[in-house]
Amino acid sequence: MFKGFRQFIMRGNVLDLAVAVVIGAAFGDVVKAFVTNVLTPLIAAIVGKPDFSAFTFTVNGSVIKYGDFLNALIAFLLVAAAVYFFMIAPMNAWKARAARNAVPADPTSKKCPECLSEIPIAARRCAFCTSVVSTTSAPGNA
Repeated sequence: MFKGFRQFIMRGNVLDLAVAVVIGAAFGDVVKAFVTNVLTPLIAAIVGKPDFSAFTFTVNGSVIKYGDFLNALIAFLLVAAAVYFFMIAPMNAWKARAARNAVPADPTSKKCPECLSEIPIAARRCAFCTSVVSTTSAPGNA
């Protein structure tokens, strides 16, 4: 039982996940500091202090503090926007720029001209309909 547990823990994806959680927590602190110290003061400078914690209403003697929810929602949206615009969008642009120069991989399969099934590129006969397939036909042509 312990041997199986040790193998589970030592698998690469478990260690990668542990590293990702630690880095994610540290990155979360960085993003939270950015939102708290840069974005929120900018919004406050433009529209006034963005604090809705005083917004409440009462139902049968129970106080519903929807202002705290609005504060949390705005903080979440600011964090999500910061992550998207400062991490995701630049990374996607970088990957797209790198993909423009990449050479497409050679095809490994082609379509059978009779039944349109995917067959290996070197096949001379279709495994599905048994028709003879030309080895000179271009991949993807029917």
